[in-house]
Amino acid sequence: MSLEPRADQGVPELTARVVRAAFPKGTLAVRIREALGSLLEEAFAEAFPVQGRPAVSPGALAPVSVLQYAEGLTDRQATDQVRARMDWKFLLGLELDDPGFEPSVLSLFRSRLVKHGLEQKTLELVLERLREMGLLKAGGRQRTDSTHVLAAVRTLNRMEFVGETLRSTLAVAAPGWLSGLVPA
Repeated sequence: MSLEPRADQGVPELTARVVRAAFPKGTLAVRIREALGSLLEEAFAEAFPVQGRPAVSPGALAPVSVLQYAEGLTDRQATDQVRARMDWKFLLGLELDDPGFEPSVLSLFRSRLVKHGLEQKTLELVLERLREMGLLKAGGRQRTDSTHVLAAVRTLNRMEFVGETLRSTLAVAAPGWLSGLVPA
């Protein structure tokens, strides 16, 4: 996959208007967008080749991963949020009818981050921006290691994988029993 550099076009007008009307005080996703904008877009350039099929913007996947961790979501649940929640669409600068992306994209993104050692660089970039905005004060006890975030998300995805494996095994071994417990 290649990284197609994209200029931040901002939040589409309709998305911004609807989200601001629905959440006048904002949400975590809205505050992240306002604080970071498209800061993360160029931070990932070294992890992606210049040729090949275009990848989903890593500048979008990074904040989705942060919200995923904050809300304790699996990859599938996080991508459902991208499809369903207008404040997440605001964060990503998407139109309200944008279908989002596949759950596997998040896992591949995290693997690429770790492989290229970008997790710490990205965290430092975000922390610096937050300091500049006065949202993070020096001298406090801030955890500055992204490893626990990646590990927690990986654990959730493994649990989801085990659940899906058990469900598919039961569907073959005892379909009558399973259909009584789990709706189609």
